[in-house]
Amino acid sequence: MSSPVQEVVTTDGPLPAADGLPMKMRRRVAAAAGVTLTVLAFALVWFALVGPDDLTQLRLAEFARIPLEGLLLLALVLLLPGRTARVVALVAGILLGVLTVLKVLDMGFLAALDRPFQPVSDWSYLGPAVGVLRDSIGRAGAVASVIGAVVVIAATIVAMPLALHRLTGVAARHRTTSMRVAGVLLVAWLIAAVSGLRVAGGSPIASAGAAQLAAGELSRVSSGVKDQQTFAGEIAHDPVSITPANDLLTGLRGKDVLVVFVESYGRVAVQGSPLSAGVRSVLQAGTKALRSSGFSAESAFLTSPTFGGISWLAHSTLQSGLWIDSEQRYNELVNSGRFTLSDAFKRAGWRTVGDVASNGDAWPQGTSFYHYDQLYGDHDVGYRGPTFSYASMPDQYIFSAFHRRELATPNHRPVMAEIDLVSSHTPWAPLPRLVPWSDVGDGSAFDGMPAAGMSPTTVWQNADRVRAAYGQSIEYSLSTLISYVQTYPDPNLVLVVLGDHQPAKIVTGPAATHQVPISIIAHDRAVLDRIAGWGWQPGLLPDSGAPVWPMDAFRNKFLAAYR
Repeated sequence: MSSPVQEVVTTDGPLPAADGLPMKMRRRVAAAAGVTLTVLAFALVWFALVGPDDLTQLRLAEFARIPLEGLLLLALVLLLPGRTARVVALVAGILLGVLTVLKVLDMGFLAALDRPFQPVSDWSYLGPAVGVLRDSIGRAGAVASVIGAVVVIAATIVAMPLALHRLTGVAARHRTTSMRVAGVLLVAWLIAAVSGLRVAGGSPIASAGAAQLAAGELSRVSSGVKDQQTFAGEIAHDPVSITPANDLLTGLRGKDVLVVFVESYGRVAVQGSPLSAGVRSVLQAGTKALRSSGFSAESAFLTSPTFGGISWLAHSTLQSGLWIDSEQRYNELVNSGRFTLSDAFKRAGWRTVGDVASNGDAWPQGTSFYHYDQLYGDHDVGYRGPTFSYASMPDQYIFSAFHRRELATPNHRPVMAEIDLVSSHTPWAPLPRLVPWSDVGDGSAFDGMPAAGMSPTTVWQNADRVRAAYGQSIEYSLSTLISYVQTYPDPNLVLVVLGDHQPAKIVTGPAATHQVPISIIAHDRAVLDRIAGWGWQPGLLPDSGAPVWPMDAFRNKFLAAYR
C-alpha cells in the first residue's frame, strides 16, 4: 500500500493551494487583482491632478487632459535613485491627498455657497452644516454622513501615497516604456499649451490644475492674513458713529421699525425661474392688499455678501455698513465697537429688540455687539407647537409672539427690531399653513401640520421637488408678513423687508447673482417720500430694471435719508 505522501505525489493534475484553488488560478487572480489596484490607483491620482473643483464642471471630458504635474513627477521618480524616488512619491502623495480633500471641500462650498473653501476661517461652518444636514435627512442620516465623510477624508490622505507608490513602482519596472510615454505626453502637452487646445467643456488640454489649485489655496490663506490687518482700519473709520442723538432718525420718530429678514429670499424667487410665478403672484396681490389697508411699498435689490447660507454675514453687513463675507471678518466685527443700525435707533430713543426665535443657543453678540435691549430666542416666546424641520416654529408664530410682547401695549415706547424669519430655511419642508391670527395662541394650532406635509427626505430625492418646495416656502413667509400687516394695520408701523441671501445652486442654477429683494413698507407716505431720490420701484415686486446696491451701502443711505 502506498503511503499518503506517495498518493499526493502521484495524483494527476496541478497541486491545489491551501485555499483550494489551483496555483495557476491563484496567479491569475493575483494578476487581475494587481491590474485592478493599478487602475484604481491611476484613477485616484488622475482625479487629483485633473479633476475640477466645481461640481458643475464634473464631466468626462475634463479627464481627457494632460497634467503637467504628473509628467514632471513621473520623470523625477524615474531619474532619482530608488530609495529617494520612494520618499519623493510618499511626500507627493501626502500633499496630493490633502489637496484632493481641499478640492472636494471647494466642490461643496461652490455648490452650496457659490465660493471656494476658505482654509483660514471656514472650518467653523462645519458645525452649522451638520445641523442643516440633520434637519434635512434626520439625525441618524447626518451622523452616518459625518462618519462617512471623515472615513473618506482619512482614506484619501492614506490612499494617495499608496497609489503613487504603486504607480511609481510599475513605472520603475517598465522604465524605458515609461520614459517614452512621458516624453510623448510632454510633447503633446507643449503643443496643446502653445495652440490653446481645449476639451469639449472648455478647459485647456494642457493642464496644470493641481498646481493652480495649490496656488489658489495658498493665496486664500495669504489673503485671509492680510485682510485681518486691513479690516481693523475699515471698522475704525466710521464718521456716522459720532452723529448726535438729536440728528439721528428724525424722519422715523414715533414709528415702530421692523427690519425683517426673510430667509433665502433671493432674486431667483421673483425673477428668471419657473418657481417665481407663485411668489410674484403673492407679491402682486400683497401690494394691492396692503394698499387697501393704507400701506405703500418701494422695492429694489441688494447684493448680499453670502450665498446659500451663513445668514449672519448678511445681517451684520446690513447693520454695520461693512462688507462681511467671511467668518473671520464677522468675528473681528462683533468683537469691535462698530456703530450699527440698532445702535443708531437705541441712541435716538427707541427700544431695540433682536428676535431670532429659532435660535436655541446663547447669543452673546446680541447684547455685546448689537446692544439690543431685549433678545428673543427659541425658549423665550412660549411656543408649544411642533417643529418644522429646521424651523423651530412657523413665521406666523414669530410675528404673533413679537406683536403680543412688544407692540400690543397702547402708548408703548417706539420699538426697533430685527426679526429673522425661518420657515423658508432649507430644507424647505415640511411647511406650515396660515391659521386665523386669533387662533395662533401658544402654537398648538399648528399641531399635525408637519406630519401632513412632505418630509425633507422625500423632497430632497428630486431637484424639481426641492425647487418647488423652496418657492412654496417663500410664498408662505411673504403671505404671513402681508397678512400680519393687514391684521394689525398700525399707521406707525414701518417695515424693511429683505432677503439675506439666494438659496443654494440646486434652486438657482449655476449662474445666479448674489442679489436679494428689499422693500420698505409704510402707512405714512412721508416715510417713503424720504427715499424718493433712491429710484426704487413702487410695490413689493421689483422688476429687472430696479436699482441694485451692495448690501453694505444700506446703513449709511438709510441713516442719511431719515436724518
